[in-house]
Amino acid sequence: MIPTFVVLGILVLLVLFFIGIYNSLVRLRNQVDNSWSQIDVQLKRRHDLIPNLVETAKGYMHHERETFEAITNARSQAMGAKNVAEASQAEGALGAALSKFLLTVENYPDLKANQNFLALQEELTSTENKIAFARQGYNDQVLFFNNKIEMFPSNIVAGMFNFKKRDFFEIEVAAEREVPKVSFS
Repeated sequence: MIPTFVVLGILVLLVLFFIGIYNSLVRLRNQVDNSWSQIDVQLKRRHDLIPNLVETAKGYMHHERETFEAITNARSQAMGAKNVAEASQAEGALGAALSKFLLTVENYPDLKANQNFLALQEELTSTENKIAFARQGYNDQVLFFNNKIEMFPSNIVAGMFNFKKRDFFEIEVAAEREVPKVSFS
C-alpha cells in the first residue's frame, strides 16, 4: 500500500516538474516576442521619420539623388522584412544609408541650420538610441530563452513541445561595427 502512494507521489512531482518547465518556456517565449514588439515599435517610428527627413533635405540637396534613392530602397526593404534575420540585415543597410546621408548633409550648411531638419535629426537620433536599447533587451531575452531550451532537463520538454531557438538581432553591416574615428585637426 505504501509503495503505491510513493509511486503516485513521484509521478505527481514529475508531472508538476514538467508543467513548471513548460510554463517557464512559454513565459520566456512570450518575453522574447514582447521584446521584439518593442523593437518593432521603434523601427516603425524610424521608418516614419525618414521620409520627413528626406523631404526636408531635398529642398537643399538638389544633386544627391543617389543618396535619397539608397535611403528609400533601404527603408522599403526594412519595412518588408519578415523575420528577425531579414530585419537585422535590412536595418543594417538602412543604418548605413542614413549614415551616408547624414555625412552628406555636412556639405549643406543651410540645411544644417534649418529648424525642421534639426528637429527631425534629433528625433531620429533619439529613436536610434531607443532601437539600440530595445535590441539589447531583445537579445538578452533571446539568450535566456535559447539557454533554457538547450539546457537539461528543460531541453527535453522544449523538444517535446517544439520550442525552437530564436535569432539574435545583430548588426549585419560591417561599417556599423567599426569604431568612429575622431579627429581634431
